[in-house]
Amino acid sequence: MERPDLSQVDPVVRGYIEHLEAELAHLRADGDEAPAEPPLVPGEPPTSLNVITLSRAGLGKRAPRHWYTRQRRGGMGLLDLEAAEGDPPAGLVIADERAHLLMITSQARAFRLPVYYLNEPATARGRPQPFLESLDLSPGETWAAALPAQTQGYLAVASVNGHVRVWPAHLFGETGRVGASVLRVDETGAPAAACWATGDSDLFLATRRGLAARFPVKSVPAPGAVGLRLEPDDALVAITAVRPDSGVFLLGADGRGSIRLMSGFSANKAPGVVGKLALKTETLVAAAAVGGGDDVFILSRLGKIIRFQASEVPAKEGVVQGVICMSLRGDHCLAAAVGHPLAAASAPA
Repeated sequence: MERPDLSQVDPVVRGYIEHLEAELAHLRADGDEAPAEPPLVPGEPPTSLNVITLSRAGLGKRAPRHWYTRQRRGGMGLLDLEAAEGDPPAGLVIADERAHLLMITSQARAFRLPVYYLNEPATARGRPQPFLESLDLSPGETWAAALPAQTQGYLAVASVNGHVRVWPAHLFGETGRVGASVLRVDETGAPAAACWATGDSDLFLATRRGLAARFPVKSVPAPGAVGLRLEPDDALVAITAVRPDSGVFLLGADGRGSIRLMSGFSANKAPGVVGKLALKTETLVAAAAVGGGDDVFILSRLGKIIRFQASEVPAKEGVVQGVICMSLRGDHCLAAAVGHPLAAASAPA
C-alpha cells in the first residue's frame, strides 16, 4: 500500500503518523542504521518485461512487471501465483516477453523456452498452466533452474553438492543443441542454480546454511570442479556473478535479508574451498548480485510477491542477521529476483 497524501490532514494527526512511521523504521532496522528512505515511484511505465513464477511440478505464468507496484521493505506482498495444493511456487524470473528462458533440468540438460509460451492471466493473481510438455523431457525429469537466455559471456551451472562448470553462452543460442548436457549428474549431483557471467567476473556460491565462497570465473577448469566444499547436512542454493565493487542480496526463508558487499568478502584464487559465513540464517533461499538502483522481488510459499527498492536494505561488509524484507504469517520465502526499474527491453536472446 502506497503512502497517501497527508498534506490536508490535521498537523497533530500527521505528526503522530510520522512519529509512528519513524518508530516502525527503527524497529525494522533491528539495531542497524537504516538508510534514508527513497521516494516511491507511483507506477512503472508499461514495459515488455514480465515477472515469471514457476512451480516445481512444471506450472508457470507470466505478468507484466509494471503490474507489481513498489512497497516498502517489510511489507506482506501481494497475492500472485494460485499454486495447486502440494505444488508450491519454486522459481521467480524477470525476462522480456519476446525473449527465451534457458531451462536447466533435473538431469542437467538445457532447453530454450519462449517466454510467450507461458500463460498470461488477466491479472497478476492467476492460475499457472503447464509448460514442460513443450520440452523433450524424460520420465520423471523436471526443471531445476531457469534464467533469461543470452548469447554473450558464460553460463555457470552449480549442483546441489557444490560442483560448478562454466560454458560459453553461444552454445545455448537458437542454433545450439537442444537438451545439451551441462553437468554429469552421476558425479556432481543435480543442478541447483545457474547464472550468466563475464570472463573477468567472479562467481559467488551460497549454501542453505548461509555459507559462501567467491572465486574467478577463469579459475574454473573446463571439465568443471568442486566450487564449494559442503558439510553433509548442507546444500548449494545459489550462484551469481560479482565484481569487487558488487553487493549481493542474501535472503533467508524467514524473510530477513541483507546486502553483503564484496569489499568485505575476499575472493579465493580458485574453487574447491570451504565456505565462509555470509548471512546468519537457518535457511538461505536466494543470493543475487544487486545495485543501488535495482528493485528486489521476493516470492513466498503462499504465492505472494513483494517488490521494493534494494537501497532500503542496509549494505554491510560483515556478517549480520539481516533486516525484515518481507513480513510473513504462516509463510516463508522461496525465491528472489533482481531487476532495474527502468531497464529497457533488449534484443531477444
